[in-house]
Order: sequence, then C-alpha cells, then structure tokens
Amino acid sequence: MQKYIKKKVSKMPGDTNTKNERLGEENIVYVGKKPTMNYVLAVVTQFNSGQKAVTIKARGKAISKAVDVKEIVVNKFMPDLVSKDMKSSSEELTNEDGTKSKVSAIQITLAKS
Repeated sequence: MQKYIKKKVSKMPGDTNTKNERLGEENIVYVGKKPTMNYVLAVVTQFNSGQKAVTIKARGKAISKAVDVKEIVVNKFMPDLVSKDMKSSSEELTNEDGTKSKVSAIQITLAKS
C-alpha cells in the first residue's frame, strides 16, 4: 500500500468555489474510509440545516462510495433532490519514495428542486 506525503491540489474544471466564497466549506462532504451511512447522514443533515446545495467529493477508491451516498440520499431519504452537477478530474500526488501518481477524483452536487 502506497502512502502519500504531499498533495498537489488542483481545482475541478470550472470550479469557482473556494473556502471564502459564497458556498464555503460547510456544504461539502468529503467521502473516505468511514461507513457509507455516515456520509449519507452528513448530507441529509446539511440539507436539514438549511443548505440549498451540498457537494459530495471523493477520490480514488472512495469514488464508488460517493456515488452510493448520492444514490441512497436521493432514492431513500430525500427524493426531491436533483443531481445538479457532476465533475471528474485527476490529481497528482507524490509518494513517500518521491514518485508521482495520478488519482481520479469526483465531485457530485445535489440541490433542492
């Protein structure tokens, strides 16, 4: 298993949101190694707290879990949501041994209809 020590972050194509802009970081759910339902709960909680749109982000092996989160939220909990936007990209990471690897990333935006 490779470990990454440095990350070169690049914006998704067409992504205009940054930490201090209109949407901020509070409406983003980063999907990782936790159980899928943790992320489903995070998305539903964001909408219940008044957010108009929530973005689900993941990279690498977590991409399939991010898609699962979106499907569970829309099909089981909040059928009035629509998939507003879906973007994919790749990011370049530097491994511990100094070699560089490209990792796929996805960004799914759900919005109230």
